[in-house]
Amino acid sequence: MTAHSNTCGLSQAQLDAHWMPFTGNRNFKRDPRIIVSADGNYYTDADGRKVFDGLSGLWTCGAGHNQKRINEAVSKQLSLLDYCPAFQFGHPKSFELAHRISELMPEGLNRVFFTGSGSESVETALKIARAYWRKQGQAGKTRLIGRSKGYHGVNFGGISVGGISPNRALYGQGIDAIHLPHTMLPENTFTQGMPETGAHLADDLEAQIAIHDASNIAAVIVEPLAGSAGVIPPPKGYLARLREICTKHNILLIFDEVITAFGRMGSNTGAEEFGVVPDIMTTAKQLTNGVIPMGAVIAKQEIYDTFMAEGGPDYMLELPHGYTYSAHPVACAAALASLDVLAQDKLVERVKTMAPQFQEMVHSLKGTQYVADIRNYGLAAGLTIESAPGEPALRPYQIAMKCWQKGFYVRYGGDTIQLGLPFTAELSEIDSLINALAESINELD
Repeated sequence: MTAHSNTCGLSQAQLDAHWMPFTGNRNFKRDPRIIVSADGNYYTDADGRKVFDGLSGLWTCGAGHNQKRINEAVSKQLSLLDYCPAFQFGHPKSFELAHRISELMPEGLNRVFFTGSGSESVETALKIARAYWRKQGQAGKTRLIGRSKGYHGVNFGGISVGGISPNRALYGQGIDAIHLPHTMLPENTFTQGMPETGAHLADDLEAQIAIHDASNIAAVIVEPLAGSAGVIPPPKGYLARLREICTKHNILLIFDEVITAFGRMGSNTGAEEFGVVPDIMTTAKQLTNGVIPMGAVIAKQEIYDTFMAEGGPDYMLELPHGYTYSAHPVACAAALASLDVLAQDKLVERVKTMAPQFQEMVHSLKGTQYVADIRNYGLAAGLTIESAPGEPALRPYQIAMKCWQKGFYVRYGGDTIQLGLPFTAELSEIDSLINALAESINELD
């Protein structure tokens, strides 16, 4: 593949100074992939090439880049109030945004706590879950249950309940957590949408409860659709069964919807799309269309009321938790504008309309060399790539780099290629992306 030397004037010292996240730093700095601008569904790199954004940033920019309505809202807010202390004081837009978010949630989820990212949202949800049971007089309910192949951010709580080995192995002992089995079954390969088989896997939760006892378990956290592990839709009936078991045993159910909330599934939330309501939901990414970091945790009224009722004198802190940038006024302005764009342009409905055509296109790759599985839901898809001998992560990397050279950005991770299309993608753009992906796979030795 051709190396591109244009780094937009960056010196080697400048390149070396930045320790990049989730990046092969040595590889990148030998042949940098520098993005200098973005508009609509495209990035422009340092060589002036247009690159189709096949992952909506990092599942963040579903409404497309450089949305003027969001830009204007941010600019206006900056000129009015750049920062407001998050503790003991407030500003109008945080309350307006909290109410707007609650209106998009399934019934009962109506109390919103703001964070700065998806990882912070997960940590917040886990802390709320543990604290809730203490407020209820059940301090022994501390154990947390995640799932194999789960991704819940990169902080210690998140990697502990998460189930992606490379994200955990380097850091040693985290928080003690149990992991349910993932839902990728051999009989479900190349399923379009939700698999028919796999609801029974939720019954492993009953087995874990039998071992550890519900009196010791605070919460179960799962992604309705697992994203970072390679787009794994829930089997039919699986989430409902988890909900049933959690309700039966008085355990909180947390949905990590950092990827699935605000349109990706063709509904406002994965909970709405799959018809199952958790007790707590974590969100981020699409909330601001990726413009400014922000996350939100949405809890049921009863959880909030418990903290208020057990909060002591009304000047005391009911929940001693928060972040310097919680409900940042500029982020709130961006989020309100982002939600406006989704509503005004009917983008969530557009995802629902486009999803069947995207499904047909991505599954046309079945039979391509090295493609071992394809999974999809909404405007998200994952392809499992057969491993090169002794190097399970090599081929996805090679495919992604070939796509980049052809003008298409896709995500590679582990043994998967992941697609998360902009909600604004046209059928012709999707067709071009799938063709480029097919070519890139077929070019492998």
